Amino acid sequence: MISIDNLCVEFSARPLFSNISYVINDKDRIALVGKNGAGKSTMLKIIAGLQEPTSGVVAVPRDTSIAYLPQVMVLSDDCSVLEETEKAFAHIHEIQQELERLNNQMAERTDYESEEYMKLVEHFTHLNEHFQMMGGMNYQAEMERTLQGLGFRREDFNRPTSEFSGGWRMRIELAKLLLQHPDVLLLDEPTNHLDIESIQWLEQFLSTRAGAVVLVSHDRAFINNVTNRTLEISCGRIFDYKVKYDEYVVLRAERREQQLRAYENQQKEIEDIRAFIDRFRYQATKAIQVQSRIKQLEKIVPVEVDEVDNSALRLKFKCSLRSGDYPIICEDTAKSYGEHVVFSGVNLTIKRGEKVAFVGRNGEGKTTLVKCIMGQIPFDGKLTIGHNVQIGYFAQNQAQLLDGEITVFDTIDRVAKGDMRLKIRDILGAFMFGGEASEKKVKFLSGGERTRLAMIKLLLEPVNCLILDEPTNHLDMRSKDVLKEAIRDFEGTVILVSHDREFLDGLVGKVYEFANGKVREHLGGIYDFLKSKQIAELTELNTSSPLQQRDVSANVDSTATQKDSALSYEQQKAASRLRKKLEKAVHEAEEHVTQLESAVKILEAQLSTPEGSADITLYEKHGKLKAQLAAAEEEWEKAMESLELSV
Repeated sequence: MISIDNLCVEFSARPLFSNISYVINDKDRIALVGKNGAGKSTMLKIIAGLQEPTSGVVAVPRDTSIAYLPQVMVLSDDCSVLEETEKAFAHIHEIQQELERLNNQMAERTDYESEEYMKLVEHFTHLNEHFQMMGGMNYQAEMERTLQGLGFRREDFNRPTSEFSGGWRMRIELAKLLLQHPDVLLLDEPTNHLDIESIQWLEQFLSTRAGAVVLVSHDRAFINNVTNRTLEISCGRIFDYKVKYDEYVVLRAERREQQLRAYENQQKEIEDIRAFIDRFRYQATKAIQVQSRIKQLEKIVPVEVDEVDNSALRLKFKCSLRSGDYPIICEDTAKSYGEHVVFSGVNLTIKRGEKVAFVGRNGEGKTTLVKCIMGQIPFDGKLTIGHNVQIGYFAQNQAQLLDGEITVFDTIDRVAKGDMRLKIRDILGAFMFGGEASEKKVKFLSGGERTRLAMIKLLLEPVNCLILDEPTNHLDMRSKDVLKEAIRDFEGTVILVSHDREFLDGLVGKVYEFANGKVREHLGGIYDFLKSKQIAELTELNTSSPLQQRDVSANVDSTATQKDSALSYEQQKAASRLRKKLEKAVHEAEEHVTQLESAVKILEAQLSTPEGSADITLYEKHGKLKAQLAAAEEEWEKAMESLELSV
């Protein structure tokens, strides 16, 4: 269907890939894989006709339609969801008019046996088939089915697109592409903004109703369920595997092992030849043999070993001037919004060089106190910032403050100092901005990409006190490790607001717990704090402790007694039965959540091993268990709400 022949692309005066040739056939389901910066997105853009290669040919038949979904696109907000989706069918009326014109032309002609008439009939037949495949005049029902499959409710159809987040608007664009029924569908990270149900629906659609598909995705389960062929970009070349993704993983490991053996053998051969040349270089009797060996060495073509992304960047914060002994002191600090008291009587002293964590339930005031420290909001009491304290603050909206008109590379280049300027591309690569991604303008980045970029920018600014509010929300495991190592080595003071216990482990020596309008100090690391609270996860702070539950139960029983006195005996019995039933439902829901959490922990322990990380089925099980856990937690919340309403 589409033929790629001797494709070469140079990027910033260096070859991205060269002499690449392959064919995309009808009904191919291709996973395009490779390390970050290998050129996967560039390849999709070239096939879509949005970017020209340095050399080579992409041959697309004239009647072949191609649809392309990029990772980021500029979205319009001038109509409703249904109206925006219906734009996918704008050409249907054009096709219908062309069919009417051809039909009239055939009706007027009488040269039924002529070659021109047969061509006219053939053209009409082909166009009519295409029209029927596009849905013809029955596209409305298909449009609604597709939107619902991607997670929209029927009541959303007439809402303005401006009311939806960027992720939901990307779903509209995906719906428009799918409804066009292109011959070739190019998808760059299509699952980034989809939930589990929508991903499963998309898997089914691509497997049963799409033409040829070429997709880039980091969702292993998704590409394994959809694809039947894997194209890997590595060392600037294409390796074509006519198998599904999980089989490719096995074959690739075997191929790389063979390459390593061939490379080692070649290196030994080169070493032997060089040893012979060095030994007999100045002996006249061996001159002919030495020249022969030199020519032999020049003719050797180096064996290439596939790239494996094992970079381990060590990023070190640059600590600025030495601060005073006590960078932050709170004395009876309080904050209220009207009658609502967020916290009061906060007394804490953070010493120079300390690394502390702010933990607690959502809404208990962690971010609020940080904003007080930054002077962004007024407060009561006293809050002192020490001598020479230079604060670097990472807020959850930090990404919105970046300059959208400059590139990723320039954003970091403007803050990097000294030797760090020589390591900018390594730093960007460690945070998934390798290769062409570093030349993107910031305004074209997704929300997650902007957050990562804002984090890098902060890490390179010379400060002596870091305040990081949920810094790991958009970072992958490798980027988290880089950040954690940098914080550990930082000589200044650090305040971390986080729910990620693994990230906090080994970083902090003191924990401040925000609860019930108070801030309590706990000496020791995060696991010492969890042990003292008799909980396993920081997320459990969002539920009541056993003691609090007993207090709540006592209050509930007291209130229930007062209410029951005004009820008849039968009503009291009915209310009692209902409470017991609801309490049982809450207990069962809690047990289910606990069992699933244990199962997830066991599976994550297996995934942390080399054997487990290569097992695709474990990732699928992990995804399913996480989905079940989310559903179980939702059931528990519903049960708790019902119990509270019953009293």
